[in-house]
Amino acid sequence: MGTVTRLAALRVLHDLRPGRTVTICLPLFLAGGEGDRAFARFHPTITVDGCELRCAARGTERHSGPPTASIVVDALVAEHGLPTPEGRRNLNQAGLEAVEVTAQRLVELVDDVLGAEGPLRDSPGETVPLTRRNAQATTCSCGSSAPVTTLIVDGTEVVLLALPLIFRRFFEAGRRVDDPAVARDLVETTKIYNQIPSGAADRYRDAILREYAAFCEREAAR
Repeated sequence: MGTVTRLAALRVLHDLRPGRTVTICLPLFLAGGEGDRAFARFHPTITVDGCELRCAARGTERHSGPPTASIVVDALVAEHGLPTPEGRRNLNQAGLEAVEVTAQRLVELVDDVLGAEGPLRDSPGETVPLTRRNAQATTCSCGSSAPVTTLIVDGTEVVLLALPLIFRRFFEAGRRVDDPAVARDLVETTKIYNQIPSGAADRYRDAILREYAAFCEREAAR
């Protein structure tokens, strides 16, 4: 559902409510992006989650306060009687329909929020810009994606989101591989926005720790 949430948010951002909405990259937000966290504390924030785990909503509540509203795509798909979306890079027809349904629900919520603050437009054809504070805060170049890392776990390639951001945060906090708790904490942080299969935490831990050790070596060599 991640592709659906990303495309729906971008549709609202660029097509349906341009100049009135901004996006926050969840991995950057969770990895310690204070600018984004401050923005979410002082501006109405709508979270869009793919499933009932509600990582975006829970993360926002933890770091910035309860979101103004939230969407769960799984529930929205069921509500509209749509087939299960499939495909990560190229969505099937059900996925495209889910994007449109999610975008329309998001627009309704955006308009509710903006209506409470004032009219959507000052005059016909004139968009009122939404000013984002701390514009220098780090964001992803596309506005919604984050770096991915491919690891080998039990001989199989797995893709994990935002590992470089997590590693940077741990490294700057002085957490090194000789810290007895660092492997556990790396896995727990990674699990916030990556799905790690039940019973596979130890195998993922070893792969993540090896990658972090290589990251620390590269940083120490600079």
